[in-house]
Amino acid sequence: MSIGEGTGLDLSTARGRNYPSIRQFTVFLENRVGQLLEVVRRFEGSKVRIVAFSIVDAAECAFVRFLLSHPEQGREILERAGLAMIESDLIGVELPDIPQPLLRVCTALLQAEINIVQAYPLLLRPHGRPCVALMVDNIEMGLETLAAKGFTMISEADLAENE
Repeated sequence: MSIGEGTGLDLSTARGRNYPSIRQFTVFLENRVGQLLEVVRRFEGSKVRIVAFSIVDAAECAFVRFLLSHPEQGREILERAGLAMIESDLIGVELPDIPQPLLRVCTALLQAEINIVQAYPLLLRPHGRPCVALMVDNIEMGLETLAAKGFTMISEADLAENE
């Protein structure tokens, strides 16, 4: 018997949900010269492109966060390399052509009492607009809130289209 079987509980995973999230891969690297280059080179020769990244440095290790154009293939490459990693869902949001677009995004999330845990820009513009990736403490509510305020979300399909 699997977990939840026969209990009437819906235990679907985040991957099974139908919302426009983008996957982030957090890779744990030893804090040595050349480690980032080794990981980046693993995507060479594949269709996987790094569309955003962030580095958090610690004394013995570094946490490198990647958004990839083709996350399934990217995950396979990272797994084959034997790298320790965590996969998370983020919100990708286009920044509207208005003064202070980040102010509007932050205000909308604050009004809904949604906390931004991580944020960084994307290296590409899926629909010709600048975008940011946001990890929030409640992704479903964050998506609903931003959509209700008229923001456009991007999905993994949008990241793959810009090749």
